[in-house]
Amino acid sequence: MGQRQLFCLGRALLRRSRVLVLDEATASIDNATDTILQKTIRTEFESCTVITVAHRIPTVMDCTMVLAISDGKIVEYDEPMRLMKREGSLFGQLVREYWSHPQSAESH
Repeated sequence: MGQRQLFCLGRALLRRSRVLVLDEATASIDNATDTILQKTIRTEFESCTVITVAHRIPTVMDCTMVLAISDGKIVEYDEPMRLMKREGSLFGQLVREYWSHPQSAESH
């Protein structure tokens, strides 16, 4: 499954799309490859609008804006660092939970 996702991203790179929508594009890829891919996306699609649907916290940490959804409803929308500092933030809670698990931090 991960190979097909990488192939689709390669095709988007070649087309030089102005808008890139990634729906769990790196879900079937290991964390190390995901990190490399995220750096490539940030560099190669720098002047594009990139919309990323992801459950991995590191995938969205360097995004410009984060939209947190719970039970199909928008809970919050702001810059990741501002959300992390906000008291009661769903995104901030998810970040803290992610980094509190040793296996998450070790695999990154």
